[in-house]
Amino acid sequence: MKKILSLMLLGTSAVTEPVMSQNDNKRNDIRYNLNESGSHYVKFTFTNQVWLRLNDNNPGTTVLSDGQTNTFDIGLRRTRMQLFGQLTDRIFFYTQFGMNNFNKVSAFPAYNTAGTPSQRKIAAFFHDAVGEYEVQRKGSNFIRFGGGLTIVSGFSRFSQPSIGTIMTMDVPVFAQATVDQTDQFSRKLTIYSRGQIGKLNYRVGVSDPFPVETSGSTPAALNQNAVFSQRKNSKQFQGLLIYNIFDTEDNTTPGYMTGTYLGKRKVLNIEAGITSQKNATWRKESVDTLYSNMTLWSVAAYLDMPLNVEKGTALSAYLGYFGTDYGKGYLRYNGIMNPATGTTQPIVGVGGTHGNAYPMFGTGNVIYAQAGYKLKEGLLGDQGTLMPYASLQRGDYDRLQDAANVYNLGINWLMKGHNGKLSLNYENRPVYKTASVANELAKDGRRGSWTLQYQISI
Repeated sequence: MKKILSLMLLGTSAVTEPVMSQNDNKRNDIRYNLNESGSHYVKFTFTNQVWLRLNDNNPGTTVLSDGQTNTFDIGLRRTRMQLFGQLTDRIFFYTQFGMNNFNKVSAFPAYNTAGTPSQRKIAAFFHDAVGEYEVQRKGSNFIRFGGGLTIVSGFSRFSQPSIGTIMTMDVPVFAQATVDQTDQFSRKLTIYSRGQIGKLNYRVGVSDPFPVETSGSTPAALNQNAVFSQRKNSKQFQGLLIYNIFDTEDNTTPGYMTGTYLGKRKVLNIEAGITSQKNATWRKESVDTLYSNMTLWSVAAYLDMPLNVEKGTALSAYLGYFGTDYGKGYLRYNGIMNPATGTTQPIVGVGGTHGNAYPMFGTGNVIYAQAGYKLKEGLLGDQGTLMPYASLQRGDYDRLQDAANVYNLGINWLMKGHNGKLSLNYENRPVYKTASVANELAKDGRRGSWTLQYQISI
């Protein structure tokens, strides 16, 4: 009983963890030490992101069969809990449980697929369940092996983001390339190794993707454009190399990479990654079924450092190039926590074009850039400070006559760093229609959305 009471009374401030901060593992937090030095411990965390959003909907959008040119919705973008810890010098475990994208219509697709009324009680689920073993450590260098359900990825930094520390209001989801198609909200059953050797950080892994038939929606019909294959499933291979020019980054938890340290570290990285899977997609050509390998790769630079230590100002920036080869003609629309349920103006050859959706994934290439500036500490007195930011995502996909340029402009009110944060974001996205050229999409104007997010992390 004493131990239970001690655990309940422990820690009152932020915790070092992937959906929050990635600072050194030395802060006061909700933590129970397993030895006197605190090197063996168990931690608990919680993060909640509430969205209030006004969206200018895509042409033809309907909400529960009613036409809507714009929508206002309230939702939970993410609600997560974590339990993880260092049990011995070598044994580490990590779990994460929660739900995502919960708004008024989030359960609606169940009505279409099951033919019965949907159930608004959206199930939370395990995002991660991982065990690790450290085989070697010398100073800051280490080599670890692990396995389980994990977000560890080779594609890029933003394929495994620490969602509570991101600088922009949301992550660039295109980098979570197979999200909810052959994975569980970007997580896969994976065995991997990760480590730090001098200035080089690495992660390599082999994943066993889920069948697309278990994604919760009807798989796309076999046609002239590549879609995820329902046969010849094979393993997925991952590899990411990061060269740390200045400080190394925190490596407490597997996979998750910090969005911004808010000037607490001096980081400049050069990164390169790849994800590859044989026969990942298929398509129909005449009477033949053709399979394509999926190859996703990226090169990027990441900067996050203080500018004036005394004032607390800091700069954060990222620039990356992404090659995305899913197979001939692959194109997928996606709308984050989509506030709509259908459309009266479908686009030939693609689905899910309603609400706030745009061509997020496709065969081609993407350029993504973001930059932000943290103003001085105490700018708002005891109410914290501000951090304005901007981002550009340019998806140049084979089936688009004009590249999909998505712009975001916003500002973070850092009440207590990432632990208490209010973010206002404006996103401007492209709209497309069926083109006169067969199997292509033509630009048809632009739409925008305003989102206010309140984030709390403990």
